[in-house]
Amino acid sequence: MPSLLDAGRAGGALLLAPGVYAPQSDTYLLQDAIAREDLPRGAEVLDVGTGSGALALAAARRGARVTAVDRSRRAVLTARLRAVLAGQRVRVLRGDLLEPAAGRRFDLIVCNPPYVPSPHRLPPRRGAAVAWDAGPDGRAVLDRVCDGAAGLLRPSGVLLLVHSALSGVEPTIERLERAGLRASVVRRASVPFGPVLRSRTEWLERRGLIAPGQREEELVIVRAHRP
Repeated sequence: MPSLLDAGRAGGALLLAPGVYAPQSDTYLLQDAIAREDLPRGAEVLDVGTGSGALALAAARRGARVTAVDRSRRAVLTARLRAVLAGQRVRVLRGDLLEPAAGRRFDLIVCNPPYVPSPHRLPPRRGAAVAWDAGPDGRAVLDRVCDGAAGLLRPSGVLLLVHSALSGVEPTIERLERAGLRASVVRRASVPFGPVLRSRTEWLERRGLIAPGQREEELVIVRAHRP
């Protein structure tokens, strides 16, 4: 089995079980968004699709009480181990998206979901691509989060969501507002295509999702709050 030790962001080593999504530009954008939130100590935070646990740890370091969820056993193991090594208390649950948190209410929900448009009609059920493939329009997971997050937020609670503009920004805003939240884009950043998008440029061009020759995507942070 490959080693759990992998290179991390500047500031130390990153423990990753094989197949667990490594923090990338989208993770770091969301970390910065968390840092900008006015979180009282002891705030209840939910990290949906925690992967490596990077966002859960960012919130825990703010003094929040953090619950992290992932359906991958390896991700759950990784997040738990990283929390122990970081000396942070994070409750890590295994389950599908928002389901393990049903019946609870949070001050902040953060989510970096799979959002990459894929030639395959259905998202994969196993393998590394689970962390990024999200159906032909990239919204197979996004829409579920948009529809369900409001029911888990306290009044004045906030959802922070990151995804690619290739998946459609307006559909995200509209869906969140239909769920009773007030939503807007608070951050945009252009980043070069990674290996997955580079391998799909012809398909993306045929679908009209990118312009001919386009090799950058725009990432957005959507912030939605419950009135």
